[in-house]
Amino acid sequence: MLFIYNIGINLYHRIACLFSLFSNKAKLWINGRQNQQIQPLESCIWFHFASLGEFEQGWPVLESVRERYPLQTIVITFFSPSGYEIRKNTPLANHVYYLPLDTAANAQQFISTIKPQMAIFTKYEYWYHFFNELHRQHIPLYIISGIFRPGQVFFKWYGRLHRKMLKMVTWFFLQDAQSKQLLHDIGVTNVTISGDTRFDRVWANARQPKNLPEIESFKAGQKLFIAGSTWPQDEQLIANLITRHPDWKFIIAPHEVGEDKIKMLMSLLPADRTLKFSQISDLQSLTSNLVIDNIGMLSSLYQYADIAYIGGGFGAGIHNTLEAAAFGMPVIFGPRYDKFKEARDLVELKGAFSISTKEELDRVAGNLMRNGQERLTAAQIAKEYVKNNVGATQAIMDYLVKRH
Repeated sequence: MLFIYNIGINLYHRIACLFSLFSNKAKLWINGRQNQQIQPLESCIWFHFASLGEFEQGWPVLESVRERYPLQTIVITFFSPSGYEIRKNTPLANHVYYLPLDTAANAQQFISTIKPQMAIFTKYEYWYHFFNELHRQHIPLYIISGIFRPGQVFFKWYGRLHRKMLKMVTWFFLQDAQSKQLLHDIGVTNVTISGDTRFDRVWANARQPKNLPEIESFKAGQKLFIAGSTWPQDEQLIANLITRHPDWKFIIAPHEVGEDKIKMLMSLLPADRTLKFSQISDLQSLTSNLVIDNIGMLSSLYQYADIAYIGGGFGAGIHNTLEAAAFGMPVIFGPRYDKFKEARDLVELKGAFSISTKEELDRVAGNLMRNGQERLTAAQIAKEYVKNNVGATQAIMDYLVKRH
């Protein structure tokens, strides 16, 4: 199985090299790893995040570790350029790198160079050679906000190698009881149900959001529908909704903000009533639709919304629903949300709603837009759900402080 795993890693690298010829993201993935210089350290605390979403999820623990151990060097690694490029200058870390390709030689060299006292991985990212090298050197490895589903490779007959990786983890901090049971069933008992650190992150953000005077001016006291992290299929639906509700204002913050993507999105919307955020100085009274053509505003944008739509539900899966829910508003998203516990919970509680067609979106959003009491009820449910689930960071830190 390890032989097949190694072949898969090398094949992935070759494919990334090929895609780098015409994909900027793949080019960053390759060149970032080739060009980085890893600085030798005497010791550090190592955090690894798959991408930007996992960084935001692990932020509360990262911040707490920085406060608790102010003199300790902190190293962050990212797998994806979307995390590295945006957070490579974070003041919470002394060094930020791309995670080297998962080979035995790379793992041995990287870990021996940075000399971590402990390693903290967020949610997922299971890399055999890095885990094995940490285990071989007796370096504690923690998984925070971990979550497992029955369909994952760990629980398949062919998942022996991946189960071996789990046995290399010092302690799991899990989101839910189902994950604990799944691990117990395969003999992994070094676990705590601490919850999801994203609740701590979004709740803190909602208590002290960054003021955006341009957005406040755009809203001008009217009802506002914000669609965040959208993809083209989401945007087609939102464009249809806009034409049916001219009495509402709309903001769309797409997941990708490249020039071509923004141009395509703008072509879907009424040209005489739509501006890009970079044109906000041209704001006119007739403007009722705004397209965010930058990255980094979304978590603060939601404070101005009355209803939120979260993109990604027609692709691999929805993006962060909790950022919006923490501000207290109904949340709408596409059909692919089963992998996300918080989305399942919110739908069950009726603080969120899933749609699959433009007709369903028109029905669900239209009802919330017209029925103020129903909108406020769903908003309160969403906010209370987030508030009632904070505390994972404290549970994790209590454990770490006792042992380090």
